Amino acid sequence: MRIASGLLILLLSATAAQATTSCTMTFELKGWSAFYKVSHGSGKIKCDNGQRASVELEAKGGGLTFGKSQVKDGIGKFSPVSGISELFGTYVQGGADAGAGKSAASMAMTKGEVSLALTGKGTGFNLGVSFGKFVITKK
Repeated sequence: MRIASGLLILLLSATAAQATTSCTMTFELKGWSAFYKVSHGSGKIKCDNGQRASVELEAKGGGLTFGKSQVKDGIGKFSPVSGISELFGTYVQGGADAGAGKSAASMAMTKGEVSLALTGKGTGFNLGVSFGKFVITKK
C-alpha cells in the first residue's frame, strides 16, 4: 500500500510540473528612432490560471531607422508557460518597418523557451530596419 501511494504522489507531482498556462498581454507603447530605436510603455498580463501582473515595457535597438510611433490597443500572446514569472525579462526581436499615418504592426520575439507575438494598431511614421531587445518588467 505504501508503494502504491508513493507512486500516486510521484505521478501527481509530475503532472503538476508539466501543467501549463496560456497568457496574454494588453499594452500601449510609444517610441522614436533616429538610428537608435527607443520605445516605452505599459501593459497588463493575464493568464488562464488566474495570475495577473501590471508591467512596464521597454524596447531598444539599432539599425537604419527613423521615425516616431505609438501603438494603442496592442495584444501580446505568449507561448504556454508553467507560470507568469517566466514571462518577465528580455526578449530578442527583429523587424522591418514602413508606414505613415495609421498602420498595423506585428512582431515576434523569443526569450529562451518563451515566445511572444505582438500585434497592435499604430499611428505615426517610420521607415527602416531595426533589431534589439524588448524588456518586460513587473511593476
